[in-house]
Amino acid sequence: MPVPDIYTEFGSYTVGESGAVIYGILGEKQQNDQETWYMIDSSFITTLPDTWGIGEKFLMLPINGWDREYGEVHLGGLTCDSHDYYTSEEHINAVFLPKNKTENKGDEPLYIGFFHTGAYQDQLAGYGGIKHCMIPSPKHIVVEYDKNGELTDWLYAKEQTAQSMLKILGYVK
Repeated sequence: MPVPDIYTEFGSYTVGESGAVIYGILGEKQQNDQETWYMIDSSFITTLPDTWGIGEKFLMLPINGWDREYGEVHLGGLTCDSHDYYTSEEHINAVFLPKNKTENKGDEPLYIGFFHTGAYQDQLAGYGGIKHCMIPSPKHIVVEYDKNGELTDWLYAKEQTAQSMLKILGYVK
């Protein structure tokens, strides 16, 4: 019997670490006496569709504010959709992040990153198309080492504009 051709796909294991999504925390909301919600400056449905579609868990870390006090939070996206969230109820483990509110008004806002998102999130979300609740596609930045071993970054794709979305929908030429 001849040796069979075996085809398989290991996208999330081979290229998962190539991507990350970074959000800014826009604000904080207290929901009843128990829940603190942080609202991100985008949408999980738009930029990390696997978080709501199949309950995928990604590595999540604060980008800044590591020296602040931490607390359990729920994360909500900008859409009106009741599934645009990332919380312990959906993803089993509690989400702990630094407190967003600070004593000094000059302190920068909290930023959080979801890592190892490189396999499918951009393809599922469809860069440049019309997104859920018309949330625009974010800018895409490539971070890599140059030929001298120096870390560099460059803009791969600009943030989608309202004008480009209206053109896709046929409202402007």
